[in-house]
Amino acid sequence: MAPAQRKNRFQDTILTRTQIEALIAQGRKIVIVDGRVLKTDAWLPYHPGGDKAILHMVGRDATNEVKAFHSPESQQVMFRYQIGKIEGQWRDFVPPIQSGVFESREEHASVPCEAEEPQAEEVDDSSEQDSSKASSPLFDPAERAYSSLRKRRGSAAGASDSSATSLSDMELDEPTSSTKVSPADDMTARELQHDLEKYPSLDPTTQADIIAKYKRLDTRIRAEGLYNCNYTAYAIEALRYTTLAALSYYCLQTHHFTLSALFLGMLWHQLVFTVHDAGHMGITHNYQTDTTIGILIAGFLGGLSCCWWKRNHNVHHIVTNSAEHDPDIQHMPFFAVTPRFFSSLKSTYYDRVMTFDPVAKFMLKYQHYMYYPILTLGRFNLYVLSWQYIFLGQGPRKGPAWWHRYLEVAGQIFFWYWFGYLVVYKSIPTNGQRFAFVMLSHMITAPVHVQITLSHFAMSTADLGVAESFPQRMLRTTMDVDCPAWLDFFHGGLQFQAVHHLFPRMPRHNLRRCQKLVMEFCKEVEIPYALYGFAEGNGKVIGRLGEVAQQARILAECQRSMGPLDVFEQH
Repeated sequence: MAPAQRKNRFQDTILTRTQIEALIAQGRKIVIVDGRVLKTDAWLPYHPGGDKAILHMVGRDATNEVKAFHSPESQQVMFRYQIGKIEGQWRDFVPPIQSGVFESREEHASVPCEAEEPQAEEVDDSSEQDSSKASSPLFDPAERAYSSLRKRRGSAAGASDSSATSLSDMELDEPTSSTKVSPADDMTARELQHDLEKYPSLDPTTQADIIAKYKRLDTRIRAEGLYNCNYTAYAIEALRYTTLAALSYYCLQTHHFTLSALFLGMLWHQLVFTVHDAGHMGITHNYQTDTTIGILIAGFLGGLSCCWWKRNHNVHHIVTNSAEHDPDIQHMPFFAVTPRFFSSLKSTYYDRVMTFDPVAKFMLKYQHYMYYPILTLGRFNLYVLSWQYIFLGQGPRKGPAWWHRYLEVAGQIFFWYWFGYLVVYKSIPTNGQRFAFVMLSHMITAPVHVQITLSHFAMSTADLGVAESFPQRMLRTTMDVDCPAWLDFFHGGLQFQAVHHLFPRMPRHNLRRCQKLVMEFCKEVEIPYALYGFAEGNGKVIGRLGEVAQQARILAECQRSMGPLDVFEQH
């Protein structure tokens, strides 16, 4: 997949924590996987899943994420970028993309940066020195946003590092005469405190135990064959797709345009689920084969970019429900699932500020009423995002995915020829009927957008910092939707989002069987498992949007009563 990197004898050299920090301070993209120190700079432009997914892992132990998203073959490719090893359990840094600050110390200036591997004589094999020093990136990300929180020094992030922050020791400050806490900050702080009390402790021992049991669960799942694709189920899927396409075509030819649009929208609704599977390599487990399947279905049949979705979706899986980092909850000015968006956060995915401007202030006050109407138009937004990715060249130009962009361009041409020209323009006689056909066929796909947002909008957006393990974060920020087995075709596996986030490459037809094992795991590690009925889950989403909308109205009232001074400047 990637240009081979020469094997060298320095790959087994032990690198200290301070040396690794110095490398990152000088701009190197260092990731830890299975105790190996990987310098991913050369691979960053070619990564098919986008550079942002890697950037969120810089300075962190990405073992669980890498194994969850990559085949064993892909993992072997990564190890070509090994420049050393670590000893003991790694304590994560906050990545630079998440505002982590790294110090480049003079005494470690000899750490190699330009070379692909460290020189043996230059490596300091002395004991770790950072246990007595303040390691700058070890801070709580939440501290920047939650000004009403006080933190104490502790050992949640690791052994003896004096700068490690114990989030479990956080407590709310009582407001003083000089400290004014906005209702929005109060809501955010309450959510953080709720998670600290409800979920397992963030101390290293507890989180390491959760990871160990998660790995055992993965081994059991593999032994039971739940990673094996059920191709009979896909044959049934293909039959359903063909039937819907034939019905749409027949109704179009007989001038039953409303029914034709209805069946076409239902077809698009169903096709999304297979694209989702292909994007996660859940069909053949071969990267190029599954990607091709995804592009052919998403682009040629649906007019969307599978590769854009993968770049977006990979980041979503890594930083799920993070207000600053997760693009799947960044829908300003139309939706805000946390009042933190009131402070005009900068999206690290879109590289722009999500401004809390007059439009947002107005829209967010009514977001719980506008939720369903806006989602009926969601497919049009996907077109725009797909075009930006394809035609602005946001994907890799070299490496294993170099040719995907050209196939997607061909897909766009093919789609707009058959749908835009042959169906809408040539087959439908009047402009009014054309408009109605386009709108109805696109609005029918709204359940997909509801399903996607349903699993996350009502869940926690609190940032518990780098001490939280991968499985705990996935379960804390994701809910499953309970439904009878005969309705699985309608939800397309998206109702098992918590299970899917733990094991993203598992074929969706096996997720129901896996759910029972995940529930047992959650009981064993004492992590609450969020499972709601479809109606109940929708109620929780609307309730969350309504709560944030209420905070937006209160904030507007506060700003009017205080004048032009921003209430956030009162802290």
